[in-house]
Amino acid sequence: DELLDAGQQEYTLYGEQLAVTERHLDTLIEDTNNALQLLASLSESFRGVEEQTTSFQAQCEDLLSEQRRLQKLADNVGTDLHYYAYIDNVSRRLNAPGASRLVADESFGDILQNLEACIVFMEKNPSYRDSEQYSARYQALLAKALHLLEVGLQTRLDKVSADVSRQIAATKSESARHALAYGRFEEMMLEDAFFLIPNVQKVIHQAYDPAGNALSGTNSEIYSNTANNIFQAYIAARDRDLRPIIQHDLDVFKKEAKNASVETASRNYVKQSFERSYNEAMLFAKIFAVEPHYSTDPNSAFVTLKSHQRVMVNATNVVPIANSLQSALQSAELQTICNILGWITNEYLISDYEEEETSFSRHCQELAARLLAEHLWVFTDTAFEAEIGKSISKVTVLPDALKIGPVLDGVASSNAYPPVKRALELLIMFDQSMPKERCVVILTGEQQRDSPVVFKIVRETIQVLQRAEARIKTTEHGTDHDLFMIKNLLILKNELVSLEIGDVRNQDSGMQYFSHIWNNITPQNLVGYVSSFIPSAASFLSRGFTVGPTSVQAPPATIIDSQDANEQLDDLLRQAIGGFTNRWAGLLGDARAKKTGGSNVVKVERELEEILQTAFSNQPEVIAKLKEAIQLHMQAQKR
Repeated sequence: DELLDAGQQEYTLYGEQLAVTERHLDTLIEDTNNALQLLASLSESFRGVEEQTTSFQAQCEDLLSEQRRLQKLADNVGTDLHYYAYIDNVSRRLNAPGASRLVADESFGDILQNLEACIVFMEKNPSYRDSEQYSARYQALLAKALHLLEVGLQTRLDKVSADVSRQIAATKSESARHALAYGRFEEMMLEDAFFLIPNVQKVIHQAYDPAGNALSGTNSEIYSNTANNIFQAYIAARDRDLRPIIQHDLDVFKKEAKNASVETASRNYVKQSFERSYNEAMLFAKIFAVEPHYSTDPNSAFVTLKSHQRVMVNATNVVPIANSLQSALQSAELQTICNILGWITNEYLISDYEEEETSFSRHCQELAARLLAEHLWVFTDTAFEAEIGKSISKVTVLPDALKIGPVLDGVASSNAYPPVKRALELLIMFDQSMPKERCVVILTGEQQRDSPVVFKIVRETIQVLQRAEARIKTTEHGTDHDLFMIKNLLILKNELVSLEIGDVRNQDSGMQYFSHIWNNITPQNLVGYVSSFIPSAASFLSRGFTVGPTSVQAPPATIIDSQDANEQLDDLLRQAIGGFTNRWAGLLGDARAKKTGGSNVVKVERELEEILQTAFSNQPEVIAKLKEAIQLHMQAQKR
């Protein structure tokens, strides 16, 4: 038993240990279950807390949102109240005894800005209490503030102007006067002025941009009116200051024009005036921080300044230059007028690509363009029209002038009809004095663009030639009227082409009244015959030529007045060529048909040769082509 007990003792011990372990594990399981139950209970509790926290958070966020809304509302109310409350403060400042000193203070700019902001606020919120009344009161205060600025600047201008004018009157030195009028004036306007000029610039910039273009805004009209008043006061002051200098320059110009050369005097006067205008423009830009560019907008600074015309030349006022020049040139020769206009055009309007463009050159270019386009071109056109009437339309021509004399010194126009010679001179003068755009196209009497001068020269010359042709037909001058027309019309046509003013866009209308001249020859062939000696033959021959008998009548006077003058010239030239070649073809044909045809033919051919050599001795190609055209007529008549 002892051995058995000893053998089982170890197993008994293990059994007891296992029992203890089992009890311990049961305890652990029980504790774990209790813990799980506790955790489940805690989880439920946490879920309840979370729900309460979420609800609380939402309530807090709602409270914060409400707080922000109330804060914003309070701020808005405070801001809105500021727009209402500001009126008392600004009223006291602008109506105080020393309010005029505000315009030279930095705070004046803030006052203007705040007044404008208040006006804008009232107009944006018309439903607010008394907004209309407050808007009107603020506008009145803005007007008062701007008036104070006008008065402040006027006071400054009067002070500076009085000092500068006194010093200018006390000296005779031109350099000293220039220094006083510009350097000293600028210095006195800007020094010790504190914020007066900057405040003026702020007001100007409420009306115009730096280029002088009108700006739009709530109070743009009142700012524009103020700017207009400021400009007017400034120009009046400058006009007073510069009047002695301007009068001296004008006296010198008149003296030089009378005693020396009006052309030289005019050039010097234009240069001097352009320089003074540039100096005025630079001074204006420094004071007002605006450089008005050319504009046709009635609200622009340019037009505003232009409306204040004085004797002073500036960037917007070229009338004094024009008046002085026109007065001096009223009795001058037409050639002198053309020389001056040509010089202005070449000196200022035609760019030299080798020279760098400067602000001065741009300024002079604009002045020259306006001086010519607005004044001198019209003046010159009038002078040309008077000369056309005197030397072409109404000129008295002796009977001997209707004869075609020999060519002198190889110059084709030397034996032209005297009014035609004068017409050539006028065309050359006009071309040399004007930009090509004013004379490149001869337009109809109803549609004159640019200058009507070239049109009138050609039209009046044609009418004079037609009257001369009629006289030749009714008198015994021994002159072939068709050859007379060919000679003179060809000279006129050549001159138009050489001056590059004969290449016109001919209209299809205008040929309906004209009979065909040469029958049975295609236009292409005819172009080949005469294009070598008749300029622009391709343009006026291609509209239809035929060879054969013709009965040509001049177009009615009403058509002549409205017809393209260059087209009319072409028509008459075709008519004369057709009449001349057709008639001489008939004479030669009749001579050959007679029994004594040989001697008659020689006589007729000799007579033809003589008149052609007299008219075109220096143009053998013209003679050859006319003879060839006569032969073509003869062949057509035989058929």
